[in-house]
Amino acid sequence: MPAKARLHFFFFDAGGGHRAAATALQQVMEQQGRAVDIRLVNLQELLDPLDIFRKYFRLRMQELYNTMLRKGWTLGSAQMLPVMHAIIRLYHRPQVRLLREFWREDRPDMVVSLIPNFNRALYQALRAANPRAPFVTILTDLADYPPHFWIERQRQYLICGTDRAVEQALEMGHRPEMVFRVSGMILRPHFYQPVEVDRAAERIRLGLEPGRPTGLVLFGGHGSGVMLEIDRLMERCARPVQLIFICGKNQRLAAQLRERVSPIPRSIVGFTSEIPYYMHLSDFFIGKPGPGSISEALAMKLPVIVERSIFTLPQERFNTEWVAERKVGMVVESFRDIHEVVEKLLEPEVLASYRANASKLENRAVFEIPEILERLLAEARAA
Repeated sequence: MPAKARLHFFFFDAGGGHRAAATALQQVMEQQGRAVDIRLVNLQELLDPLDIFRKYFRLRMQELYNTMLRKGWTLGSAQMLPVMHAIIRLYHRPQVRLLREFWREDRPDMVVSLIPNFNRALYQALRAANPRAPFVTILTDLADYPPHFWIERQRQYLICGTDRAVEQALEMGHRPEMVFRVSGMILRPHFYQPVEVDRAAERIRLGLEPGRPTGLVLFGGHGSGVMLEIDRLMERCARPVQLIFICGKNQRLAAQLRERVSPIPRSIVGFTSEIPYYMHLSDFFIGKPGPGSISEALAMKLPVIVERSIFTLPQERFNTEWVAERKVGMVVESFRDIHEVVEKLLEPEVLASYRANASKLENRAVFEIPEILERLLAEARAA
């Protein structure tokens, strides 16, 4: 019986999607009984000795990024990205050295990157430490944001969740046999399991009305101050509506929302892993245009309302184009008129159209990717 293949899945905690994708893929591959031994590796921890942000500000780079998201300090992020890439290039050789030393102690049969920005360093270090091991990059964004974001000019296998990402890879010269198209973003397995609860009864249990249209407001695992503005503006909505706010780890935001007195029914939730449950109780989604939250909402057949403005992260701007093209929700320039947008969304024919379009999407990426990885492992062993 052949030994299990050793796989390293690289993630970091800048945002929550990279760790979530790595964990979901590991869980599915283990449940399927694949002959693999998967190690999740936090790149931030490996590169901590080189983190100049930690040296001078006593905060890791990923913590600064999450603070920026939580406080809405995203204006000018497109201009800051080249600065960050310049810093990464400045420390490129030390990064490669640290990674090479790590892999000489723990040699993997395959490396899977679920992170942007560092794929050049990962690839070069792996080639030096173990030239035969395949290097695979799984884009956890709907598209690349070149240059030097997800796709580099090197021999990396690429797994893409949209036609646009595939086009970008081919335009950069990657051979078609190195690029794989899957049906969407990686979702946690429990998004594919039915939620066996009575919606009306559960709404009542949460302090909501059983038959009133319900919106889920979610801005990532760290929440956002814009949720307070949405709470105030939705009081002007001419249609009956109620809201579920999921604040994640932002306890201060949850407390502020609970302190507010509102004429509309609301349920305020802190950190939870039961997102499918709350989406099952909802009729539509309001949030940032992150690839994970959009994909999760559409997997639960919820039309989405997302914002595209000067504050939108550059790598998330294509997501809003994708939402508009697929007609699975509404893209707004600002949440200032969110009450009017919701009024429009809740028109019966509009809501039915968006729901129908969302139902046409069939995202099985988390179950498709293990087959691809196993095939690449088999080819590498045969070679």
